[in-house]
Amino acid sequence: MRPPGRSQGEYRRAKPEGSPVTHPTCVQRQRGAALLLAMLILTLVATMASGMVWQQWRAIQVESAERARTQSAWILLGALDWARLILREDARTGGADHLGEPWAVPLAEARLSSFLAADRDNNSAAESDGIEAFLSGSITDAQSRWNLRKLIDADGKVAPAQLRVLVRLCEQAGLPGASAERIALALRKAWAPKVAAAPGTAPEEAFIAPQRLAELSWLGIDPDTLRRLEPWVTLLPSADTRVNVNTAAAEVIAAAVDGMSLGSAQRLLQERQRTPLRDLGAAATRAYFPAGPQTQLDGVGVASRFFWVQGRLRLGQRVLEERSLIERRQFDIVVLARERINLRETN
Repeated sequence: MRPPGRSQGEYRRAKPEGSPVTHPTCVQRQRGAALLLAMLILTLVATMASGMVWQQWRAIQVESAERARTQSAWILLGALDWARLILREDARTGGADHLGEPWAVPLAEARLSSFLAADRDNNSAAESDGIEAFLSGSITDAQSRWNLRKLIDADGKVAPAQLRVLVRLCEQAGLPGASAERIALALRKAWAPKVAAAPGTAPEEAFIAPQRLAELSWLGIDPDTLRRLEPWVTLLPSADTRVNVNTAAAEVIAAAVDGMSLGSAQRLLQERQRTPLRDLGAAATRAYFPAGPQTQLDGVGVASRFFWVQGRLRLGQRVLEERSLIERRQFDIVVLARERINLRETN
């Protein structure tokens, strides 16, 4: 079809021989399709490029987090070794364990570079990395709290004398006396020797033996009860422990010593700040202990072998806390359990 305003001859002379006749509308459509195709290709390339950049960024973040986690774990392991060294040196001196010894002094938050290098040049190099690392920690006497494992004797029965101690602690915490009986019954079911069921009878319900105080909730103990008792009770691997009167709270001492009042225990705390008790024989002669035979002090002592070591590392925006239970066997310091308390990011 020839354009309007042009003769057939002019149109034939202007149009090359053999070329197809193209309408202007078709040309515009082809250009629009080409532009759309180019835009689609550009969008696809941009999407693929952004996806590859995101994957690379994610890989970098994962690697950075893994590196920070590994570094934090090694640093806290070093802090644990430092605590073990302090307790080993304390064992060499012997004697009673009290709050005036070096192990009882908490480590305030300090820059990690101050431990790694004493000269200013190395400290400046560490700070130039752009990551600030701060370490803090403390050692706590685990025998400053009453051990719930003492509730069950070797025969798997509830020890009446130890149950009375827990009853007194529950009263100090504002809990009913039935709370102590429920805890004792739950622990008896968890720790009592397993006996095969008689033929034709249903087997006794099995419980998982708790390893930490918080795990008592598995046995049906109310979490609020555990929260109230937590400052005064603990759960240690061995029942052969005594409450250390040099480190325990007044409520724990008053509950562990039969016949001792809370006021007498508070007077003991005031006196031990000046002069810690060095042996149990001298402690029995103090006026704040109830008069009676020496057997009344069987649940207390002046030395400890179980300790909690808590370390806290602040590395950049991350905070890692870890707590370890260790046992001091003369000069051998054994790590019994390690628990990561918290891993979060600070604002």
